[in-house]
Order: sequence, then C-alpha cells, then structure tokens
Amino acid sequence: MKHTETVVFGGGCFWCTEAVFQRLKGVVSVDSGYAGGEMDNPGYHDVSTGKTGHAEVVKIVFDPNIISFVDLLEVFWNVHNPTSLNRQGNDIGTQYRSVIFFTSDKQKKLAEESLNDLEKSGQCEGKIVTELLPLNKFYEAEDYHKNYYNKYKEETYCELVINPKLEKLKKKFAKLLNEE
Repeated sequence: MKHTETVVFGGGCFWCTEAVFQRLKGVVSVDSGYAGGEMDNPGYHDVSTGKTGHAEVVKIVFDPNIISFVDLLEVFWNVHNPTSLNRQGNDIGTQYRSVIFFTSDKQKKLAEESLNDLEKSGQCEGKIVTELLPLNKFYEAEDYHKNYYNKYKEETYCELVINPKLEKLKKKFAKLLNEE
C-alpha cells in the first residue's frame, strides 16, 4: 500500500483550484469542499453568503514519493494571487480567501518556510495574506461542483478563468504534469 498525505488549499473558486491540482503527477485525488468555518455540514448556498467562516477549498491526497509537498506549494503560490485579501479576480468574499490547511507539523513548517521565501523573493507585489491553519474539518461540496472543469470546459467561466491558469501551469510546471 502506498503512503499518501493530505493537504487542503483555498485559492479562490474551488473549480479553478481543483482543475489545476487534478493535472499533477502524484496527486491521487482532489475533492472540492469547504473548511475553516464554524458551521457544521455547510452547503454552497451557506458558504456563498460569506457568513459561515468557511472557504471554498480542495482536499488534495498525494503520494509524496512522486510529488513533494514543496512542489504542491510552488504550484499553489503560482496559480492564484496570495496577496489578494478575500478575493481572486471577480470572486469576492472571505469564502475565496487564500489559505493552506496543513495536516502535520512538517507541512506547517514547510508552508511557513515557503511563504517566507516567497515574501523575501519580491516575486509578489504586496504582502502575502495567505492564512496557515491546521485542518479541523473538511466538508465535501455538492456533487454538481465536483470535477467541474472536466465536465464543463466549454462554459464561459472555464474558458475565461480556468484556462489561463491551466496554460500558466503547463508553461511553468510542465515536468509535474500528468501526460494527457
């Protein structure tokens, strides 16, 4: 049986984040959902009010023998804007915040180091606002949100918002991608 780890990332709309991480070698599964709030068993309509404290996130199960946590962090930092507070593009609200929910002390340490290195690099314009928090609970999103991009590639949102992220992923992280 292979060893896997889990991390949860929030980087704006979970459709975008899911589409990106599904394409990486060593990622076993990507599930859209909600985390970080107080409400038990939230649904999309609850979370979209911005009043539950939950963020739209993806739970990533990965094989660290194939893709490292550091590689996942590099992709995360590059496919969303970690300096944008409670907003990614036209998606506005705390549910779209930049957040890493770590599942081990090692992940916490590596995420802190990665964030600090990114800030020092000057690569980002502005202060990084990404939260680093332990994962308490993850709630799966409704079925109609799962695998969204792969089901609806022709939708305007997918073409305008997700496709540019996937193009950036292909250019910058080609060595990490599954062969299609």
